[in-house]
Amino acid sequence: MATKQQHGLGFYVIFGLDPFLVSKECEKLLDAVLGDEDRSMALYEPRANEAQVSDVLDELRTLPFLASKRVVLIKDAEPFVKANGDVLMSYLDAMSPSGTLILTVCSWDKRTRLHKKFQKTGGLIEVGRMYSNQLPGYISSYAQQAHAIRLDGQTSRFLVELVGDEPGRLCREMDKLAVYVSPKKTVSTHDIESLIGHNRMFDAFGVIDSVSAGRIGPAVSRIRNMFAADKNAEYSVVGAFGYHFRRLFRAKALISKGVSPQQAAMKTGVRFKQNEFLQQLQRLSLTQLAWILAELGRIDFGLKTGQTTASIAIERLVLQVFSMHNKR
Repeated sequence: MATKQQHGLGFYVIFGLDPFLVSKECEKLLDAVLGDEDRSMALYEPRANEAQVSDVLDELRTLPFLASKRVVLIKDAEPFVKANGDVLMSYLDAMSPSGTLILTVCSWDKRTRLHKKFQKTGGLIEVGRMYSNQLPGYISSYAQQAHAIRLDGQTSRFLVELVGDEPGRLCREMDKLAVYVSPKKTVSTHDIESLIGHNRMFDAFGVIDSVSAGRIGPAVSRIRNMFAADKNAEYSVVGAFGYHFRRLFRAKALISKGVSPQQAAMKTGVRFKQNEFLQQLQRLSLTQLAWILAELGRIDFGLKTGQTTASIAIERLVLQVFSMHNKR
């Protein structure tokens, strides 16, 4: 995920699009350079928009007291880099032997002279994006390392399906689960449903059931109540709808291959309100379900890029699904 680097250098830039993963890589580097015990005495962390380059260089050149290194850390350092590019270029030629400068940024221009000079020093750490198929393994490792909790493959995939594909949010939900199951050292899909998914999945199921039955008024009212009652609904509602529609799609695909509706429901793990689930299957075609899943993907992208809000996007989707039924 991150480029391997030495930990004896005097200047690092950590960059990547996911702030959570960049922050994790920064913590790992700090542990390697300083450790916990020296941070209170040897770590200087000014705000990026307030940092003066002269103060930063003075800190780096000041001999550490009761510590092996003196570290200056500037997070979200784009404005600092932009304002002081030439000075940073010069510092790379004459770095302090007792100081380490660490900058974190979301974006890094690889066309600049500063980048080319950094390539020679080895101080660039690029944190790549994490793909969906890597997330179950990632959250399993996090659960083991942070909480000594074991997640099997099915459970970790279920957590990713329900919570979404942001590593930071996944880890926060895993932290909650660790408290919820304590003193147990395992997490089941039932635990995830009980703590994270039950209300959201129940709401999603109720909305979809109302729409597929032609009751648009109750469906819209339920969506609005869902968001009004829970400020955090926007973080889980798309995952809950996606989880339910994926089960509908898988079951519909199985039926198209000759599997009975009841067997299809069981194979996709549907035990709660199975009759209502089968009725929804009858009302939606495989093509419609594929379109809905694609639309949920677009909604998820819109939320992450700030182009839409969950409440507006989900209500619009529900109205589109209702329109599908009226055209049949």
